[in-house]
Amino acid sequence: MRLLHTMLRVGDMERSIHFYTEVMGMRLLRRHEFPAGKFTLAFVGYTDEATGTVIELTHNWGVDQYELGTAFGHIAVAVEDAAATCDLIRQRGGKVVREAGPMKGGTTVIAFVEDPDGYKIELIEKKA
Repeated sequence: MRLLHTMLRVGDMERSIHFYTEVMGMRLLRRHEFPAGKFTLAFVGYTDEATGTVIELTHNWGVDQYELGTAFGHIAVAVEDAAATCDLIRQRGGKVVREAGPMKGGTTVIAFVEDPDGYKIELIEKKA
């Protein structure tokens, strides 16, 4: 078994695709419209779906906002340099909500950014 994808419901598909591809540096892997079901799916990721885990963006037509609730935490992405990645994300128009630094009570360097729908993405700096 292996983890295939995480699904996020998004309010604006184009805005979300732009964020994940242009700000976070992922690739749009595939996109499908389902007129009978009134929804659109787009899959984004850093690797091919056959070899890595990706994100499924789901837009239900006519819904432009969701309540995120309190159960979902975040998506995590490994990065070489968390501070440099924060700077790059900010330059690309992304929102950094926690600057790079050691996690509370630990030594791992982390940061958090937020996508256009408010989902948190944790940047975890790879240890040397």
